[in-house]
Amino acid sequence: MISESHDDQTASRFLRFDRVELAGAFGDLGTLLPIVVAMIFINQLSPSAVFLGFGLFYVLVGYYYRLPIPVQPLKAVGAIAIAYPAIITESVIGAGTVVFGAFLLVVSVTGVMDKIARLFSQAVVRGIQLTLGLIFLKKGIELIIHQDIFMSGAPGGIAGVPVNFLIGIVVFCLVLLLLDNRKFPAALVALAVGVGSGLAFGGLSQLTFSFGPTDIHFLTPSLHDFWIALTMLILPQIPLTIGNACVGTAETCTSLFAGNAQLPKAKAGRFAFTMGIINLPFGFFGVVPMCHGTGGLAAHYRFGARTGGAPIMIGIFFIVIALVLGQLGFSLLAIIPQSVLGVLLVFAGLELCPLLRSLKTNEEYFVALLIAGIALTIPNMAWAFGVGILTDLFLKKMKVKI
Repeated sequence: MISESHDDQTASRFLRFDRVELAGAFGDLGTLLPIVVAMIFINQLSPSAVFLGFGLFYVLVGYYYRLPIPVQPLKAVGAIAIAYPAIITESVIGAGTVVFGAFLLVVSVTGVMDKIARLFSQAVVRGIQLTLGLIFLKKGIELIIHQDIFMSGAPGGIAGVPVNFLIGIVVFCLVLLLLDNRKFPAALVALAVGVGSGLAFGGLSQLTFSFGPTDIHFLTPSLHDFWIALTMLILPQIPLTIGNACVGTAETCTSLFAGNAQLPKAKAGRFAFTMGIINLPFGFFGVVPMCHGTGGLAAHYRFGARTGGAPIMIGIFFIVIALVLGQLGFSLLAIIPQSVLGVLLVFAGLELCPLLRSLKTNEEYFVALLIAGIALTIPNMAWAFGVGILTDLFLKKMKVKI
């Protein structure tokens, strides 16, 4: 794990805009791009609407929190939408984003979120972080060994040669060598190699050379759309959002930025509020529902981000993609090989897993490992959180020693 010096902690109270912050800004693309690109291709969403939403949200959280708070697509929603495109249309996704935003605003303004957060002990939070770290490792390795180079499934490479895997090995070694290099930040080098190799192995055939924003239009979801969104998308997502995006992100901020003057803002209730205030209106424009997240924070941090400058820079990048480059910008992102994104995910996972070391008792380790075991087996993180919380309460109430 990267450790912060005193100078870093002092500087992190302000917005920094240097190449190390820029590298950290791109550290979470391994989480964001696979889900977002798949939803744009499969669910027929507007690239400009989606990236404009992410861009504006990133700028907002960077300026407000002054920490590298991530903006990510909802993972459960993304998985369900990609699996059932005939049912989960653009209008249903928009309705889900509106419902999600409204729910988070209510629980944050009423103070309910802060009360829920008290149920999540450190052992439960570390279990969530360990689970996400292991999931990132697994997904990252899957992307590295994937047969296809491009997320779109478009042909590329050399017949009979595992090009995607070989690119991944090269980028993995480069990242290891440059992980703490401030002159040549690892994430920027990885992305540069990714775009270059994507172009070299057939990416040009996928590029659409059209500038300006793609179609952005106002959605009017029906009551049926809202019902489908609530039952299929939002209800499965809410436990994950509370545990990871709100409580987990707040706890990870405390772990990574101890002593930082901005920490009083980094609370579960405030994270719920910022997610709600953005998702509610943006849902009417077909934006992918967005959240914060422990894994994204670890990814930004792992590759050098220490201030709100990183989210602001990636936010401006996405806004330029949305409004200036349009379809061309989206095509350039889509040609980054899957293995490159996989490498970024692997290192994000490796940043999360060691947080488990802060636990002190066997009972705490038992709860954390139980959560990870259930989540990786079922897999359903909501059940894992619930069982973990109940087990934690039982052990404390009955004073069980392990």
